Amino acid sequence: MEIMTAPDSALLWGFAVCVTLLAGVIKGVVGFALPMVMISGLSSVMPPELALAAMMIPTVLANLMQALRQGPRAAWETIRRFWIFLVSGGVALVATAQLVPMLPSDVLYLLIGLPVTLYAGATLAGRALRLPPDPGARTMTAIGALTGAMGGVTGVLGPPTVAMLTAQGTEKRDQVRIQGVIYGLGALTFLFAHVGSGVLRVETLPLSLALVPPALIGIWLGFRIQDRIDQAVFRRATLLVLLVAGVNLLRRALVVMQP
Repeated sequence: MEIMTAPDSALLWGFAVCVTLLAGVIKGVVGFALPMVMISGLSSVMPPELALAAMMIPTVLANLMQALRQGPRAAWETIRRFWIFLVSGGVALVATAQLVPMLPSDVLYLLIGLPVTLYAGATLAGRALRLPPDPGARTMTAIGALTGAMGGVTGVLGPPTVAMLTAQGTEKRDQVRIQGVIYGLGALTFLFAHVGSGVLRVETLPLSLALVPPALIGIWLGFRIQDRIDQAVFRRATLLVLLVAGVNLLRRALVVMQP
């Protein structure tokens, strides 16, 4: 945390708050991307481990706010509907969080970023992949495990989940709530996993807590925008953010692969 108490720390704090506010707005509009934006932005001015710790508490609380927007009953129905996805994702997340030093992150980024980019690009080009409303246990298990594995390493759960929900043609309010429940449970699992790994500790906790207000203000502003756009605009905005997420994952894979 010395970096946040250095003589020029005011600029770092201001940048961190702006990045978190922007991440919250985007999440409020499309239902995901807060960890992705925070990690991408914060890691450009601080060590990746500190950036990872910084986004943990804001992510948990933002997802709680999102999951409960239509009330506890709707959130519980989402848990019942997606329990296979949640269980497989939770197991994969805990396993990969503890094995981060042993995993080839460039390969993981590539395996996830490539299909996400192709899916978002093809859908925006009018060649959409469609899934039935109930894709079956095997498909849900596979997508859940992929999402959890990605989350354990990067803290980002969004792209595979959003691709699944968009391919199912999920209505925007349902999609945002479902994402909030899935990401919220995943974020809690991720938080406890990295308390165990030592990423979130006494020294890094204050930064994470300090970024909670801008995250919640941002998501509240994003909700206001989301309420004013129709389903078609929401779907296109979601796909554009998903495309950016996929391209960013490919970029990270190429950066890691460089000697």
